Amino acid sequence: MTDRIVEENNKRNLLHLKETKSDHQCFADRSNYQKNLKMDENILTQMRNQKDNIVIRREKHELSFMELVLTTISYILCCITFPFSFLFCLKVVQEYERAVIFRLGRLLPGGAKGPGIFFILPCIENYTKVDLRTVTFDVPPQEVLTKDSVTVSVDAVVYYRVNNATISIANVENAHHSTRLLAQTTLRNMLGTHNLHEILSDRETIATSMQTVLDEATENWGIKVERTEIKDVRLPVQLQRAMAAEAEAAREARAKVIAAEGEQKASRALKEAAEVIAQSPAAIQLRYLQTLNTISAEKNSTIVFPLPIDMFQYFANSKNKILI
Repeated sequence: MTDRIVEENNKRNLLHLKETKSDHQCFADRSNYQKNLKMDENILTQMRNQKDNIVIRREKHELSFMELVLTTISYILCCITFPFSFLFCLKVVQEYERAVIFRLGRLLPGGAKGPGIFFILPCIENYTKVDLRTVTFDVPPQEVLTKDSVTVSVDAVVYYRVNNATISIANVENAHHSTRLLAQTTLRNMLGTHNLHEILSDRETIATSMQTVLDEATENWGIKVERTEIKDVRLPVQLQRAMAAEAEAAREARAKVIAAEGEQKASRALKEAAEVIAQSPAAIQLRYLQTLNTISAEKNSTIVFPLPIDMFQYFANSKNKILI
């Protein structure tokens, strides 16, 4: 019925558009019509899926004759032993907990119960408490061979919580143990595809990709991985010494380059100063006096007094004249 009504409405809208509007408007309205048609199809598919889900739920939760008899007997026993039966039938779960109830081996409809008080039937129902708080798991140190054939020891921490209590009980035997084992193997597999320098420098990127892989794998277990962090990367002692020697050699090379650049700049400055002093002969005498002042300020017992070379040149010239 719904399919026929939608198709009739669509035909009427098309006829109305052809009669009253121009070509450009009709093109725009046709695009709107196609969008509306897709929306109607999506609505129809959702309605059909809902009908199918309702039928499936009814088929799943239809009680057999024996289940109906046992459930009725359990209710009768609760009424006969009232109020003592309340001590066994009423249960309480905390705000951070949920209770997954099984009746004669089947999950009860409506999902997990809690928080607060809930009712169970004695003898035919049992329940399992599930903690929804975030759990911290320290991944033990893993020996990993990197892509460039270096053996390192890496440990990490994983933060996860139960997102769906019913799935975590029904789909996997032990969700917490499975998640921890998967975290260890995922850590080894992820680090094995990276080089050593990438592991040391790109920890955040590796942790994010590891979280994505774990979250996709544990979704069917009702687990939500909130965060992963790489705590420490331990290198072999010989590799540490080699890296330290390499870093020290690099620092010494940079220091020598910087010292050479400083000497080059100092020599240029001295050259410029010598050119300035050469232009005035009295400047060298002032430089001598400044040097003597600096030496005397340091309270030295020995003072070296420089003599101008010009004085010796004068005596040498006078001696040559006498010999001639």
